[in-house]
Amino acid sequence: MGTRPAVTYTLGILCIILLIVSIALLVTKVFPHTVDNYIKKDVQLKNGTAAFETWENPPPPIYMQFYFFNVTNPDEVLKGQKPFLEERGPYTYREYKPRENVTFMDDGKIVSAVTPKTYVFVPELSTGDPEIDLIRTVNIPVVTVINMAKYSSSYILLAEALLTFESEGLFTTRTVHELLWGYKDPVLATVHKFMSDVDEYFGLYYKMNGTDDGDYLFLTGKMNYKDFTQIIEWKGNKSLDWWTTDACNMINGTDGTSFHPLISKNETVHFFSSDLCRSLYGTFEQELAVKRIPAYRFVLPSEVFANASENPANSGFCVPADDCLGTGLLNVSVCRQGAPIILSSPHFYQADPKYIDDIEGMHPNKIDHETYLDINPLTGLLVRAAKRVQVNIYVEQVIGFRQTGNIQSLVFPIMYLNESVLIDDSSAAKLNSIILQTDVVTAIPFMMMGLGILFGLIFIILACTNREGTEAERAPLLNSS
Repeated sequence: MGTRPAVTYTLGILCIILLIVSIALLVTKVFPHTVDNYIKKDVQLKNGTAAFETWENPPPPIYMQFYFFNVTNPDEVLKGQKPFLEERGPYTYREYKPRENVTFMDDGKIVSAVTPKTYVFVPELSTGDPEIDLIRTVNIPVVTVINMAKYSSSYILLAEALLTFESEGLFTTRTVHELLWGYKDPVLATVHKFMSDVDEYFGLYYKMNGTDDGDYLFLTGKMNYKDFTQIIEWKGNKSLDWWTTDACNMINGTDGTSFHPLISKNETVHFFSSDLCRSLYGTFEQELAVKRIPAYRFVLPSEVFANASENPANSGFCVPADDCLGTGLLNVSVCRQGAPIILSSPHFYQADPKYIDDIEGMHPNKIDHETYLDINPLTGLLVRAAKRVQVNIYVEQVIGFRQTGNIQSLVFPIMYLNESVLIDDSSAAKLNSIILQTDVVTAIPFMMMGLGILFGLIFIILACTNREGTEAERAPLLNSS
């Protein structure tokens, strides 16, 4: 046998071996399983891992944008007419929230930490100066005092006298800075003299700059990759006590900044928000790419804030029990010291249309007002996200308080926030490199199959050439005979 036939047969054998091995690898998914097992072991909270460093001090910049609603017709509103609101903003702040007091427990299965938040104003990303810009809005301290006193005739007399003495009405004009970070309120200052537990200062984010929202206990993912950064306790409690059912009081999921790796489209991602005083969840909406990073977008479905008649599981959020608001609203007065605060999506997005119709100036739309999470499914890293929440207050005419005039019963918008994050270029480059490496590893069977097919083509060509050559060599012998 010559050299050429030997090469031909060798290529044929290699072709068969490569095709059989590649098909076997594809069927058994050896390389994808290898990648998955590596990711499961690597993505856990443990000193020295990239996952821990990212969790402890998130590199992507976080921005908090505040938009306020300025009331343009306060006198007409007190006469029972529809409020006209003008949106002002954004007033943008860079948000820093590193983990502190990080302590590992239970042989590395649990980690405790606090997350202090610090806000620094970013003028180049804002449309005004919060120290100067004035906003006319509902006087929340006054509404809170009225709400606390309205069930007792004696309290009504005292509260009405106090409001009259302090010349405080249902609307107030304050700077953005005051409304956010706090100001000494004359009504609260007087109440404080008799009720020391009532703070004399008020602000939507008062005492929330440079402070944390309590101690958290997280699972590290050491025992099960799906437990990565799951919250098991907050402020020493395994559940909440504000709501009226055990399901609504559950603390589910992570804190919304990280998720377990190998996320699938049919999963429901759970996360807890202390700002909203409850756990939330998102469902898969679409695949997309963020800075060339593959991502799954999860959004809050409408049933998250649906009325109990539409989603019976939400009945526990009716406070008091059986006193349910319409779809799209959440009454958080129980966790806001009795202030009649109601949360919703901005501009009442996905809420009952009646709340939109009650206010002139509401223009809800999916692009600007939807909360979403863009998660890389391989690593569970959050590559882009936006949490959008509107703060409203319930106002109504209360007999005995002339400050309420003839105002309609309204869910009155005060402001909304857009807390957003986008993965930075350096982190994106590292993540793209990891994804490329895993793609190469999982593509090895296809490479082997391609090489086997190539060898097969060469084998066929050589086999045909050898056959033609053999026939040519035999031709003279046949002619001579």
